[in-house]
Amino acid sequence: MEANEPGNRSARKHQAIMEAATTVFMAKGYAGTSMDDIAKLAAVSKQTVYKHFADKEKLFAEIVLATTDRIEAMIDLVSDIPADPAALEENLGALARQFLTTLTRPQVLQLRRLIIANADNFPELGATWYEQGFERVLATLAETFRRLADQGALKVDDALLAANHFSGLLLWIPVNKAMFHGSPQHTDAELERYAEAGVRAFLAAYR
Repeated sequence: MEANEPGNRSARKHQAIMEAATTVFMAKGYAGTSMDDIAKLAAVSKQTVYKHFADKEKLFAEIVLATTDRIEAMIDLVSDIPADPAALEENLGALARQFLTTLTRPQVLQLRRLIIANADNFPELGATWYEQGFERVLATLAETFRRLADQGALKVDDALLAANHFSGLLLWIPVNKAMFHGSPQHTDAELERYAEAGVRAFLAAYR
């Protein structure tokens, strides 16, 4: 199919609408966004937006759930920790730094805030986003900790709880600050400190 054929044009417009909707929803919130806003930014007619998406709610749901596809890299990251007791702190430190860097990106924090702000109106959407996204990361991390425990590198009774402890130690400060301030408040040096301190606290409990 040539680049200018109808199917490709439609796909490009669909993508342009998705990208525009993501930008506008994050800037104005769900209630403050209109289909006119999205059409203008996407450089298409409002009729074209409605041709691709029946209403604002369906468009919002699609842009939210589309982000769960990006979690695969994080899944790969947390499933690939070597079982070397001598290098465990170093390996967990590398994971912690990547974990923090990925999950405290401004767009990730904006999306999290947007979903939380609309959880009362769209509880199923919020639950699905959590289940298909962060909950999958936690489940994979739990499997990794279970494997490390089987190989003698960790002492873990409840692997999923350990995974929650690990992520909580890392994310509690920067994510909560960002949620209440409306934007990231941390420096790279602070993220490094959170990573090091979180890993030390985790290993004090689980090694």
